[in-house]
Amino acid sequence: MTKSFNLADFPGTFALVASTCSSPSPEFDTIPEEFVISVTKFRKSSMEPEITDSHTAHSTGNVDAIEVTGENDGHREQSPTNGRESKGGWNTVFILLANQALATLAFFGVGVNLVLFLTRVLRQDIVDAANNVSKWTGTVYIFSLIGAFLSDSYWGRYLTCSIFQIIFILGLGMLSLTSWRFLIKPAGCGSEETKCREASSVGVGVFYLSIYLVAFGYGGHQPTLATFGADQFDEKKKNHKENRDAYFGYFYFALNVGSLFSNTVLVYFEDTGMWTLGFLVSLGSAIIAFLLYLAGFRKYRYVKAYGNPVIRVVQVFVAAFKKFKVKAGNEDQLYEVDGPESAIKGSRKIMHSNDFRFMDKAATITERDRDDLKNHWRLCTVTQVEEAKCVMRMLPVWLCTIIYSVVFTQMASLFVEQGDVMNNKVGKFHLPAATMSVFDICSVLVCTGIYRYILVPLVGKLSGYPGGLTELQRMGVGLIIGMLSMVAAGVTEFARLKQVIPGEKASSLSILWQIPQYVLVGASEVFMYVGQLEFFNGQAPDGIKSFGSSLCMASISLGNYVSSMLVYMVMEVTERGEKPGWIPNNLNVGHMDRFFFLVAILTALDFVLYLFCARWYKSIKIEEGDDKNQEDQQENISRV
Repeated sequence: MTKSFNLADFPGTFALVASTCSSPSPEFDTIPEEFVISVTKFRKSSMEPEITDSHTAHSTGNVDAIEVTGENDGHREQSPTNGRESKGGWNTVFILLANQALATLAFFGVGVNLVLFLTRVLRQDIVDAANNVSKWTGTVYIFSLIGAFLSDSYWGRYLTCSIFQIIFILGLGMLSLTSWRFLIKPAGCGSEETKCREASSVGVGVFYLSIYLVAFGYGGHQPTLATFGADQFDEKKKNHKENRDAYFGYFYFALNVGSLFSNTVLVYFEDTGMWTLGFLVSLGSAIIAFLLYLAGFRKYRYVKAYGNPVIRVVQVFVAAFKKFKVKAGNEDQLYEVDGPESAIKGSRKIMHSNDFRFMDKAATITERDRDDLKNHWRLCTVTQVEEAKCVMRMLPVWLCTIIYSVVFTQMASLFVEQGDVMNNKVGKFHLPAATMSVFDICSVLVCTGIYRYILVPLVGKLSGYPGGLTELQRMGVGLIIGMLSMVAAGVTEFARLKQVIPGEKASSLSILWQIPQYVLVGASEVFMYVGQLEFFNGQAPDGIKSFGSSLCMASISLGNYVSSMLVYMVMEVTERGEKPGWIPNNLNVGHMDRFFFLVAILTALDFVLYLFCARWYKSIKIEEGDDKNQEDQQENISRV
């Protein structure tokens, strides 16, 4: 019996929302157009899958067969995507890259100068302002885990990006209104010369609500957009990996193009007291980004939401614990369904691996399991177990990236404070401290081109690996360059203290001395953060792709929290009696150079630990594809 449903009359966005809300775990994240869904039902003799002698569940004619046809009447049985093959590609990627650039412009219009807003407008001291910025920035990226979870589990990429962009716009609107109505009093205050009056408790409360709405919206949007862009390339095409790797480089490039305007024009306005104007420009940029994003909805390539991955991972550990006395079965004795796709809707099967053998107990069939094959809290498929193993394998590598994020976060806090007490006059021009981050941005833009068009071909010829350096190798290089940036910052601070003018706030040392530390941080980002995006997205199973992308941003989050904790610990230890500590309110009597050297030492120790984790790591193996290619991938990704 065949049933046909014509969905051509439904508007795209309404149909998407309706299909999402109608089920707690929607099968598709798609925008319906002129297509027909034909559902052919076969008679069911049993709802339970059969088990063979090898303990493998077979998919027979006892399940529903669903055929999706579009204008080309094509049926892609093994693809985890539902869009027509004509959708996606670089045309839609360019729309998403433009959205990324504009959204980043809006975000950094708030974040890049936030530490000075807190000290000048809300009248906080340096340590509290630096730590509040670190906490806020950390919260931005911890929210990325929420966005990734909702994207992978329920909403899909498109709807998740849409909702979080709306929250982002709402937060920017509240921030603009709050700064104008409650905080910038008298008008024009908040510059270096004019301090603002004490803000009311209501104004401060609404301010913090608005900036954390900005954090929530931008944080949830970022990893989902990164993964949505990668989804635009069909994984079955030969050049899929090359396009995906190039995309992540351009994604980070677009991020820095967006922040370039924020770190130059907007910073200048805000530094001279025009905070509300700066926030309004950010609001306008976010609105344009959202409208541009919506304009491409008919052209995007959509990927299924795979259901709650947290529950799947927990089920593996619960099932393994329940069978802790059971000996783990051999590879051919573990439970798996037949067919090209796994029991996880739309996800490809993952081949069995020999590490974390205790987790294989979750897929080992016992006599009790034969009576209840649907109880996933006792019996999991090999793919489900391997999905949990992938998370376990990625975590040590991810933890090693947190110290690098401590390096990265200094640009938005202590680097700005350092530049604020240096000679910022270049000829007749006054150079705001936050503007120095433009050298970081230019470094990223230049180094991205050098890496993509010079280093990759050169190293590729020498190593035989077409991608040049592997993702893990790039992350290791990023750690080394990040360590050097902290050494450069420490040397600059040491030189600044030597030229302090008694009775003056600023040292006579030119702010241009900060250029090397900003350039080195920018160069390290190209290797570390682009490498992270490629690595975690490429190594994450189909069902947790957004989670993989969010790990990069969660690393930045924890790096900010660790930085905040480190500052507090350093001040607790060094501020004794009449000693002002390393990072006092008056930096001219402190020793911030020692703090930078401490972070450099921690980064060096972290690099040693990273080498062990990278050598230990084993890449994911998808059942589809050529085994020789997968062996080559394993060999290449593990070289550091």
